Amino acid sequence: MLGIKVGFTSKIEEFVAHEGMKISYGKQSLANEVFIQNVDLLLEQGISDLEVKVQDWNGIPCFFSVGEASSLPFDIFAASFYLLSRYEEYLPHVKDKVGRFQASESLAFQENFLDRPVIDIWANNFRRILKDRFPTYDFPQRQFKTDTIVTVTEAYCYKKKGIVRVVLGWLVDLLQLKPKYVLHRFQVMLKFKKDPYDVYSRLLRFLKKKKVPMRFMFQVSDFSTYDRNINHNRLELQSLIKSVADYAEVGLQPGYYANQKFRVLKEEKKRLENIIKRPVGSAINNHYNLLLPDTYNHMVELEFINDFSMGYPEALGFRAGTCTPFFFYDLNFEITTPLLVHPYAINSEALNKLKESEIEYKVLEIKRQIKLVGGNLTAVFSNTDFSEYSNAKRNYSILKLVNEV
Repeated sequence: MLGIKVGFTSKIEEFVAHEGMKISYGKQSLANEVFIQNVDLLLEQGISDLEVKVQDWNGIPCFFSVGEASSLPFDIFAASFYLLSRYEEYLPHVKDKVGRFQASESLAFQENFLDRPVIDIWANNFRRILKDRFPTYDFPQRQFKTDTIVTVTEAYCYKKKGIVRVVLGWLVDLLQLKPKYVLHRFQVMLKFKKDPYDVYSRLLRFLKKKKVPMRFMFQVSDFSTYDRNINHNRLELQSLIKSVADYAEVGLQPGYYANQKFRVLKEEKKRLENIIKRPVGSAINNHYNLLLPDTYNHMVELEFINDFSMGYPEALGFRAGTCTPFFFYDLNFEITTPLLVHPYAINSEALNKLKESEIEYKVLEIKRQIKLVGGNLTAVFSNTDFSEYSNAKRNYSILKLVNEV
């Protein structure tokens, strides 16, 4: 996070003889170094029910306090590990109706720091302490970046869904007294009107004009109660995915059963790779339960490189306490995996729960917090957010806010 190359030694003589910048981590200091007194968390094996007491450090929440001899009033490494590893999600907790870990169950929400990338703030303050002690060391500066994810759970609203689904959809719209939807469905079927969810050309034009990074995550699951996209074998869907892949990165949005079963996830990844004719390295699971560590271990086994699932669908903020990508650590096996987790802080589902008057302020405040630490602002939208059935104008405005320098 600080961009510093680190070497480790357990030999006291070697440590004392070193003349450059050095940090000791233990119960007592050794020489002229920055000393971080440790708590026992990083030395333990397994998972235990920890008592976490949050305190204030110059206006910043922190926890795992230590003695006055330490250069910091808390164990920054243990506290960061607790948040990054999602330690609290391995402990007993109350799930929501679809089995997800809720934002309200998190320490960050309960202690009112969910909207702050506390690990990045800790790191910045730690850098200042290191700079004061070792003024000749040249610390690299991080640059603020943005990344926009567009999930495609349902590629089209009416188009190419098969005669049975079309007829049933018409009947439901009639019974629910939705004449506009009945008319639109009829117009789309006769090709008099563009499908409301077909917003890809406009989004790609935005991408090209603004020169912003954008990733599209397509679902290619079998049809089920939970997954209702058009059939992955339809040429229209395959053509859409190929055309988008010419201009932006394409990744996988696993379906409901792919999140639970390795075999299904493997099949869906293979399907998407067969469509775009290249490896699929990115995925997002922002609808269903993020089963830790199983979901990520399945991704690792299938050689996914990037994951964009680390956030709360129902809340803005920093699920892992950071706006910096990090490698997933499996607490069960005590190993660091090669899966790079990219946390998202903004998502349209959470924005829709806010009052219209709050949205711009909340987005700009999240962005301000990330810019202060030179972090990565990742925002998640759906293709349906930019349709005529949603508040498309507002969502395009948010998209611009997110990506403006």
